[in-house]
Amino acid sequence: MRPLIIDTDTGSDDAVALVLAAASGLADVRAVTTVAGNVPLETGTRNALISLQTAGRPDIPVHAGCPRPMTRALSSAQHVHGQDGMGDIGLPDPVTVPRAAHAVDVLLTLPRRLPGELTLVTLAPLTNIAAALLRDPELLSRFRHVYCMAGAADMAGNVSPTAEFNVWADPEAARVLAQAATPDKVTWIGWDVSRRDAVMTPADQRRLERIGTPLASFAHRINRTVADWARDVTGLAGYDLPDPVAMAVALRPDLVTEQEEAHVDIALDGLTRGQMVIDRRRTAPPPNLTLVRRVHEAGFKRLLFDTVAAPCPG
Repeated sequence: MRPLIIDTDTGSDDAVALVLAAASGLADVRAVTTVAGNVPLETGTRNALISLQTAGRPDIPVHAGCPRPMTRALSSAQHVHGQDGMGDIGLPDPVTVPRAAHAVDVLLTLPRRLPGELTLVTLAPLTNIAAALLRDPELLSRFRHVYCMAGAADMAGNVSPTAEFNVWADPEAARVLAQAATPDKVTWIGWDVSRRDAVMTPADQRRLERIGTPLASFAHRINRTVADWARDVTGLAGYDLPDPVAMAVALRPDLVTEQEEAHVDIALDGLTRGQMVIDRRRTAPPPNLTLVRRVHEAGFKRLLFDTVAAPCPG
């Protein structure tokens, strides 16, 4: 079981990713840190607690972090995930509460205590990570590896013509991480992967609904508003699951079928805000990121369906 820290702005697809981590038997989740993004910080923290409780792991500590991007006002994705971030289906409040320690302090403290052991998985704008990096520039080297659901390596965006939401929401933070990264330590799984290899077709959605377990019902119901948005905006043949497919790569790196190393910068302003600027020239600076380009779709979905089909732990 891989020891993980997960950083999340818990909307509906983040919640499914938390279920994968907490209930698949492949991870030992040591802490969940939350940040503003899909929803305001307080809402995302509540959703993380609900997700872990649903997965039978209310014991996993949740720590709230930064309430807004580094230099900008918060622009949420509640029009995608619902006002509560979970499809507005009326989920009851969790029985647990977040821990007192700030998320950034946790991100700094745990890898110092366990150098080289922890894997960090980010499912959110990179504000917490950038704040930690500004205090400890060697932070990334203290993790075994860092997997980020971030960007769109084909420059086809979901929040703008060329940008993916997590990077667009706090491009300054994404740039801080990219400038500190090396490809042996940091892997990005972008929306391009989700759009190609993690789309829940109507048949997949019916299968999820038919499984009927508490976890399957939870995963199906909370993505109600995302399904509507995907149909009306992105034109996909169903809703996609960017955070779960990123989590699947962290849990099962063998699911990756195509990847590259490249030098990546982040555009900060104007129409290209949040766009990945990828330099593939022979004269490019050395690569700083590993970019996953394709994932084994059937393997990802098998992991998802097997996880939610199990009886809820606890």
